[in-house]
Amino acid sequence: MGPPENGIDLSPAWIVEDNPTMRQRLLQLVADLTGPDARIATTDSIAGAKALLDEDASGLALIDIGLPDGNGIELIAWLRAHRPRVTSVVITAWGHEDTVLAALRAGAIGYLLKERDDIELSLALQSIRRGGAPIDPVIARSILALLQLPAEPAATVANETEAAENPAHALSDRESEILRLVARGYSNREIADLTMLSRFTIEGYTKSIYRKLAVRSRTAAVFEAKALGLLH
Repeated sequence: MGPPENGIDLSPAWIVEDNPTMRQRLLQLVADLTGPDARIATTDSIAGAKALLDEDASGLALIDIGLPDGNGIELIAWLRAHRPRVTSVVITAWGHEDTVLAALRAGAIGYLLKERDDIELSLALQSIRRGGAPIDPVIARSILALLQLPAEPAATVANETEAAENPAHALSDRESEILRLVARGYSNREIADLTMLSRFTIEGYTKSIYRKLAVRSRTAAVFEAKALGLLH
């Protein structure tokens, strides 16, 4: 059975990890969730990953940051450019905010820490299969603190107008309103209730925001908008 709509199948899976023990641990976690017919490939380097992933590759790539022939972020960016059907998720011992944000900007949709128990990592993988973009809670709190977004009253419904000068990343008033609510942690359903729009309409706006900001996750969208001065 494939993933639900907007979800990500865990098979095929590509594990890029140079520690043999951790590589086997991740392989077992994915196998437990996908069953005996799962297609799981492992490698210990960026070069090995590029050799494994042909032009038609799809599925989920679990990528460590510290690899013997380079930084995993380099591989994430390469996948985004050359293997767009492969979804990248970081799983590493590195949790510094700069590394996290660089990975998200490169195209990762999730960032997990190896120190977590198997059950926690398994739940994160299940979230990915349902379409989630899990960020380790400790890291998520650090990122939110770094962004220093002020709390504000729920936004009122604004008339949608495109920016007069329209660079590729310009957001309409409505998109900006929705992004502010995303930054405050509201789900699409909660945003729909606040704006009195349908959940499907909110999902459409969210996809438009992702496309304009060239990102693939809510956290990356907030960070990129903040970096561009679109959130204050």
